[in-house]
Amino acid sequence: MNNLYFIIPELFISLSVMGLLVLGVFKNNSSKIIFYFSCIIILVSLAINLNIKITETIFLFSNSYLVDQLSLFIKSIILISAFFVMLSSYNYVRVNNILKIEYPILILCSLIGMLVMISSNDLIVFYIGLELQSLALYVLASFNRDNLLSSESGLKYFVLSALSSGLLLYGCSLIYGFSNSTNFNVISQNFNFEYGVIFGMVFVIVGLAFKISAVPFHMWAPDVYQGSPTSVTVLFAILPKIAALTVFIKFLYGPFLNLFEEWQIIIIFLSVASMILGAVAAIGQKNLKRLIAYSSISHMGYALAGLTTGTNQGIQSSIIYLIIYLIMNFAFFSCLFMLKRKNKFYENIEDLSGLSKKHPLLALSFLIILFSLAGIPPLAGFFAKFYVFMAVIQKEMYFLAIVGLLA
Repeated sequence: MNNLYFIIPELFISLSVMGLLVLGVFKNNSSKIIFYFSCIIILVSLAINLNIKITETIFLFSNSYLVDQLSLFIKSIILISAFFVMLSSYNYVRVNNILKIEYPILILCSLIGMLVMISSNDLIVFYIGLELQSLALYVLASFNRDNLLSSESGLKYFVLSALSSGLLLYGCSLIYGFSNSTNFNVISQNFNFEYGVIFGMVFVIVGLAFKISAVPFHMWAPDVYQGSPTSVTVLFAILPKIAALTVFIKFLYGPFLNLFEEWQIIIIFLSVASMILGAVAAIGQKNLKRLIAYSSISHMGYALAGLTTGTNQGIQSSIIYLIIYLIMNFAFFSCLFMLKRKNKFYENIEDLSGLSKKHPLLALSFLIILFSLAGIPPLAGFFAKFYVFMAVIQKEMYFLAIVGLLA
């Protein structure tokens, strides 16, 4: 029972979700109250998480769950992001009549899944977290039922995610079969260089690559980003990416560090393919949300480039990249929420014409954010890429750095 202290944020959000469901069912027109309550719950969870002080890695529940400095840090980032996403999208949700009681509750459920994923030290716990996150996001993608694009995006995301989950589970079962355990610590100890374990690892990497929309497992991203309500697209663009990349770090640098040379080649391929396709395919886009989908594919390529180094500096550069990417995306969508006339939100590139004359400040903000996303110095996006390239060049992986620079 003493261990429960370390998982209070997860417990608090879980109990709050049940409370909000009861409130939503018994009180009429409570969607507004539940939305505000959800924001408060996220803030309280953040305060609790920041209050957890540890000096060493804490293992809970037969070593299947761990709390360390990295997981606490990433959880704080996810909770802060979720709070700002909720606040910035309130007006959009209200105007488009999708402010139902289920909307904030589903976001909270997805948050619990992400927090569980980040702290998982076992394949089964990790999978439970992943599915809890994904199931809530399937519903959110198709939340605007009156919109054909939204329903289509929810269905596409569901079908392709189910496929990726199947591959991931197959990988987990192979790893379990050849290492006799689902626990990360035991897997790294029982490690023999058997082909079954390598096959299993590859399948798990494929499943995770789907979640961060790395090429060639990116096909769902542009349609889902465009079809989902913009308030949900912000979620897709930021939160699941951070959670999945953290799991990437824990998975590759935990039980499979001994297989570094085997998985390094796969991650280099994912990184190079994502950087190139994201940059090239974005050129012909007419919709801003599709454009940002290809941008996120490209950015995930840069973040993965940091992981290919096998060094602490590489991991740090990827985490710094993620945080700057998060801020840039949040800023971009905040500007997108302001493109509104007579309660109609605009999201096509042609809708930006004449913006500098009517709203010079908004146009300037767009300019700075998009230059930063492209990595133009002296903006933050440049430094994010700079740190990654530094880590890559120190390991003498010049090919990867040159491809990234050209992309």
